[in-house]
Amino acid sequence: MFNKIHHVAVICSDYEVSKNFYVNILGLQVVQEVYRAERKSYKLDLTVNGIYQIELFSFENPPARPSRPESAGLRHLAFEVGNVTVAASLLNSRGVVTEPVRTDEYTGKRFTFFADPDGLPLEIYEA
Repeated sequence: MFNKIHHVAVICSDYEVSKNFYVNILGLQVVQEVYRAERKSYKLDLTVNGIYQIELFSFENPPARPSRPESAGLRHLAFEVGNVTVAASLLNSRGVVTEPVRTDEYTGKRFTFFADPDGLPLEIYEA
């Protein structure tokens, strides 16, 4: 029935801060940016390595996420990387704090977590 996941939508509390984080710190590429005046909302379409995958939205006064990361709903967003240590070091050099690297007990793959400006849990997972 499904071909693939088309995109993930992220709602942020401070659009300019989050846009800077996703574009300048994480290095995602902008496809299109639209301001929807009737909603007082930005929509920023982003690609990960050339594949359209993330929509960044701003809304007035969005409710806070209940807890991190075990609240009901989307747990986290994971980015695939070639080397977790290298990717974590790059994030750290850009001021992003990452958790210690762990190893998935079932796959043997390495991974770690960090957070976006709103505390959304993000993961880097070694291919």
